[in-house]
Amino acid sequence: MLDYKTIEIFTNEEARHQGRPIADAVIQYVRGLKIAARCMVFRGIAGCDESGEVATGRLEVLSFNLPIRIAIVLPAAAADQVLAGLDPLVGSGIIAVHDLTVVSHKAATAFFPRQLAVRDVMTASPASITAERPASEAARLLLSSIFTGLPVVDGKGCPVGVVTQGDLIGRGGLPLRLGLLTESARAGIDAAMAALARRRVEEIMTAPAVTIDSDRPLAEAVELMLARQLKRLPVVDKIGHLAGMLSRLDIFKTVMREAPDWNAFRAQNIAVPDLRTVGDILRRDTLAVPADTPIDRLIPAINTNDLQRVAVVDADGKLLGMIADSDLLGYFKPDPEGLHALFSRLALPLGKDLAHRLANTTAGEIMRTDHPTVRETVAIEEAIRLMIEQRLKRLPVVDDNGRFQGMVSRDSLLRTGFGQMRHRV
Repeated sequence: MLDYKTIEIFTNEEARHQGRPIADAVIQYVRGLKIAARCMVFRGIAGCDESGEVATGRLEVLSFNLPIRIAIVLPAAAADQVLAGLDPLVGSGIIAVHDLTVVSHKAATAFFPRQLAVRDVMTASPASITAERPASEAARLLLSSIFTGLPVVDGKGCPVGVVTQGDLIGRGGLPLRLGLLTESARAGIDAAMAALARRRVEEIMTAPAVTIDSDRPLAEAVELMLARQLKRLPVVDKIGHLAGMLSRLDIFKTVMREAPDWNAFRAQNIAVPDLRTVGDILRRDTLAVPADTPIDRLIPAINTNDLQRVAVVDADGKLLGMIADSDLLGYFKPDPEGLHALFSRLALPLGKDLAHRLANTTAGEIMRTDHPTVRETVAIEEAIRLMIEQRLKRLPVVDDNGRFQGMVSRDSLLRTGFGQMRHRV
């Protein structure tokens, strides 16, 4: 048996808090606490209050100010916390509390609330560019943005395409992804921009644009992104003008904001039967190498692996560090020949000194040892929270003994979390 409380509020339709119906204010308040509480609102059909006023639902009399009953069911330990904020909300009404013995409490995960629309989540008024502008201008706009996709609009402001980082590399000839380009030498940036300046946006953009209306459900937008393998969607208003951009980052920020602490729920003996953990979705094909591995063996592996990461482990498989292409860039940055080799993905003949340096520098010398990790048992919502707070696109997973198990990516988190939500519907 579980020790619970029921908090009841007896009020009426006309009662307000800061201009909002009390029922709406209470629901928003309880929802914002992210605790294991359920809130229900019941509307009466007739009644009277202390003033002697009678409310009726009879057809021959116009109904007005009908009674409202709000019930909040929650673990007893959380009752005082909830009550502390309820009293200021209820300016007219009665608040009562009584004990409740609960046999079981089961909570289903939701990933994000289904009532959310695209406009509630999107990034409004995004930067954009027109198709006739130089591709270098698109690259500079993306360099100053946290996003890797830029909407392309026509003269009326309607989306006609998107310029992505992949477009800049695949069609524009950009030698490195944007994040690495910002860390490279000034000469490398200038050379890349000069080459892009000779191309127009319309030559490299992905077209036509796949868009979503701002008033459509968020779930519909995520479904479209997953089906079309898109990382972002231009959002349009009722007349087709660009109104915003919806990215995976926007969705994950929503999940982070809305998700309760599922571990706290389980600690209160609340069953969460459909809770998915990173152990369910991790990529176990991530390359793991010993610390003494020469880096000339790592560069091709990083460049050809979609995760763009290599794990460094000891003899027992415990994670020592991670290596990404940014770590290689930092190692080569003082060396023009090394940078050129990295830009060309080692496709060009290497000088004797550089080849010797590559063969005699080990993974242990350049790996990052401060990379955050998660356990296999962590809920995917918690993994999302960590990735957003730390601005990570990949997250290594370890077991209880610190042994490396694999990686999770933003794509796998979105697919699993939303797939779980679709299954419930």
